[in-house]
Amino acid sequence: MKRSYLRTAALASAACGTLFASAACGSGFDDTAGQGTTTQSSGPASLQILIGSSGAAETSAVQKAAAAWATASGNKATVTPAQDLTQQLGQAFAGDSPPDVFYVDAARFADYASVGALEPYGDKISDPDDFYESLRTTFTRDGKFYCVPKDFSTLALIVNKDLWKKAGLGDSDVPTTWEQLTSVAGKIKAKGMVPLALGDTRDRIGAFMVEAGGWITSPDGKQATADSPENVKALDYVQSLLKGGLAKFPKKLDSGWAGEAFGKAKAVMTIEGNWIKGAMKADYPDVGYAAYQLPAGPKGKGTLSFTNCWGVAAKSRHKEQAISFVEAMTKTGQQMEFARAFGVMPSRESAKDQFVKEFPEDAAFADGAGYAQGPVNAPKMDSVLADFDAGLQQLDTTAPKTILARLQKNAQSALGN
Repeated sequence: MKRSYLRTAALASAACGTLFASAACGSGFDDTAGQGTTTQSSGPASLQILIGSSGAAETSAVQKAAAAWATASGNKATVTPAQDLTQQLGQAFAGDSPPDVFYVDAARFADYASVGALEPYGDKISDPDDFYESLRTTFTRDGKFYCVPKDFSTLALIVNKDLWKKAGLGDSDVPTTWEQLTSVAGKIKAKGMVPLALGDTRDRIGAFMVEAGGWITSPDGKQATADSPENVKALDYVQSLLKGGLAKFPKKLDSGWAGEAFGKAKAVMTIEGNWIKGAMKADYPDVGYAAYQLPAGPKGKGTLSFTNCWGVAAKSRHKEQAISFVEAMTKTGQQMEFARAFGVMPSRESAKDQFVKEFPEDAAFADGAGYAQGPVNAPKMDSVLADFDAGLQQLDTTAPKTILARLQKNAQSALGN
């Protein structure tokens, strides 16, 4: 199941401890990590590459691609799958011995960039504008495009085909607006079924905030915008679904996550990323389903993106070779090989048509790239966001304004404003 984007942030938050502890522990390594001058080595290099792998298929695919690059370039490349990427990177930076290349979760990017641990090489990769703008923005800080996205996912509305028909619904009933979602959910509930299984964190509910025109921080990540009228409208709407029995959190459906509830046919719809495809194939192969773009809100379409970039250590002695490695990993052909091997979506826009042609069932996820919102792009926000998730888990009984006011206060403190 491709859920590593979410696990990394959760593990990092837990490691940092209680609210505001992130101001002290931050990214888990010394704030001088990227300072000083590193002597660059010429000639063949032996690159160390640390990845947060989703499983054997991803590890094998990256190792195969790395071996091909090494053969063609005359260098060496050792790919190591991390047991806990955040922890191991923190230890490596603290010990002044970072890997040359490594996965950087979007939710951790600002922590690493803010202390100078990353080499800002993004514009040195061929055709950097070919990467989706929303993904480039995710890995840009203070005007610098630090690292190129390796792949991504967005959220989509997943519909159980059999239950949909059982509710008397057809293709024309798939909701494209909030109003239609409410209406369709009401028809499903009337048939005695749960309409929507919805994850109880910002990584799902946040999509409604985007659709209402809101978000947690300003585009530059430097100002808190949590208690905006747009965000209130979004949480008011989600709360109405919960209170009306039109949506339920996974725990109310005896499930660990929304995809499990959906796979067990405990809900007709869910909102998840394209990693659900692997989970359904492995655990619920007999369930027929389809993915659609999320229903638009008051300000139009919206979704969230989840991505990693290929980070290059600022202290690497082999930056030139490391950038060459990333160049090879992000060619359109190589990205399609990764898509075939372990189900990710290419981060280059030029690969979209080929991807959708080969994987038409993922078209809704790919279409969301054009308007997706990435994670909060600000350092030392782990504990703040974990606290927000805890508040969202009480959304069915707590006033949205109360939850957002707490988030605003905590975010302002973490951001220093």
